[in-house]
Amino acid sequence: MKELFVGADVSKGYCDFIIMDENLKVAEEHFQLDDTYKGHQIFTNIIEKLFNTYRDLTLYVGIESTGSYENNWFSMIWNLGKELNIKLIRLNPKHVYHQKKAGFNKITTDKTSAISIAEYLKLHKGKLRFNEDHKYTDLRRLWTYLKLIKRQLTQCTNQLEKYLYTANPQILPHCKTHKPTWFYSVLKKYPTANKLSKAKVTTLIKIPYITEKLAIELIGNARCSVASFTSEIGERLILRVVDEIIILRKTIKETEADIIKLCDIPEVEILKTFKGIGNIWACGLLLEIERIQRFKSAKALSSYFGVHPVFKESGDGFSCVKMSKEGRCEGRRILFNVVKTAIYYNEWIKDLYEDYQAKGKSKLSAIGILMHKTLRIIYGMLKNKTGYSPRIDIENRIKFYQPKKKKSSMTVRKSRRFQKQDDEAPISRRQYKKRREQEVSPNDMSHRLRDHTPAPGNYVKSLGK
Repeated sequence: MKELFVGADVSKGYCDFIIMDENLKVAEEHFQLDDTYKGHQIFTNIIEKLFNTYRDLTLYVGIESTGSYENNWFSMIWNLGKELNIKLIRLNPKHVYHQKKAGFNKITTDKTSAISIAEYLKLHKGKLRFNEDHKYTDLRRLWTYLKLIKRQLTQCTNQLEKYLYTANPQILPHCKTHKPTWFYSVLKKYPTANKLSKAKVTTLIKIPYITEKLAIELIGNARCSVASFTSEIGERLILRVVDEIIILRKTIKETEADIIKLCDIPEVEILKTFKGIGNIWACGLLLEIERIQRFKSAKALSSYFGVHPVFKESGDGFSCVKMSKEGRCEGRRILFNVVKTAIYYNEWIKDLYEDYQAKGKSKLSAIGILMHKTLRIIYGMLKNKTGYSPRIDIENRIKFYQPKKKKSSMTVRKSRRFQKQDDEAPISRRQYKKRREQEVSPNDMSHRLRDHTPAPGNYVKSLGK
């Protein structure tokens, strides 16, 4: 069977292609096509000509992800694959970058990038997942739009606080943690301290959620304000920012409602059984995971999200365990919010959080550990299509940390099966101490990553264990 590998480096408005064979020799020299109907037709003719030339041909096509510029090419080749034996994949640019680096390519051009993509397909085709149908592509674009609006809202809110610091600083203490409903209504009518000081209590209490006591306090503070930005320009700036914030808040609410409505599937309902995962976070997690069948294990899913622990051991040194953060940052952001909510509403997660803090972990470290644990729980829920049950997790934890039979001190480590450790070797003092510890209690490196503390007792007792 003949195999050819197509490397496609997408740029804005055009794409560079190269076709290589099994021996990484050029089968079709580098060519460039525009992202137009004519360009797509020319590429289709080239591919059909290849299949007419070779009877048993498998064509591997790799397109580097560029955010959105590759979508037209990807869709066109996907449709071609319905009739021809084409295996298509969207590649992570980071993987292609390291492939290019491994080939010692000092000069980067569109042509060399296409070559690196084709070489990566050939060398790693056994590990890659081809022809994955991304059925949530449109929803993910809507999710990206939601993130964009939220960032704009944050920017506008921060800018408003800067304006209010000099225009009406006495109103800021009333919204330290969040902006109450009446806050923007007051600013719409009285944007500066000068305006608010002239307001009447009877007029102010007509605004919803403003009591007479609060109205008197707001007016009194405004009359003795130290505000310096009280000009007409200041009023207009604050009014415009407030209007923008009101519009963005409304748009966010509508967009979230659309996402929840379009994600009305059984997997979302399963995720919502975990206390801490609300409607919008369940949709966000599903859009990040897509199909749980893509991941062979919970470890693979953890690596995809970048929440798995990593360490480095070389010679005598062993670096501390930390979160890798190599996966999708949006997935970690959602997990972070889920865990923060679960600490308040999920008794089992709260119990674990307090247990980790009691052992000396900082708040963020404990949250990071629980992000990894929560993701493993989510994997089990989606894999088995069952709702969340803390009892299952507790039983698995107790089973995992059951005391195991002690190994004989004479047990030889697998890595030393050909030669026993020789104290006459010119080793360092740290290595010598390490070998003495291994003779007393031979442990595998994976044990360093485990927490041998049994499950917290409070919540176990509450379940009747």
